Amino acid sequence: MDPAVISQLLARQDNQGPLAQLTPRERQVLAEMAEGRSNSAIAGRLYITEKAISKHINNIFTKLDLPPSSDDSRRVLAVLAYLNGR
Repeated sequence: MDPAVISQLLARQDNQGPLAQLTPRERQVLAEMAEGRSNSAIAGRLYITEKAISKHINNIFTKLDLPPSSDDSRRVLAVLAYLNGR
């Protein structure tokens, strides 16, 4: 996805529900997740460690109220929330 489009989506989502609770870095990580990137790839693109990426992702799950579940993929649910602007 074009970075300009991602920026516009993020700007639109600034005051929308749980997504508004995310830090700018968490939004960047979530945008990369929406691109289908692995934690390793996200870490490389954002020049931070995979451990930092894991921490950001866990914060995203917490802020979007996505508890661990054997029935659902929290990563997919977080991306869907991002794409739907929730």
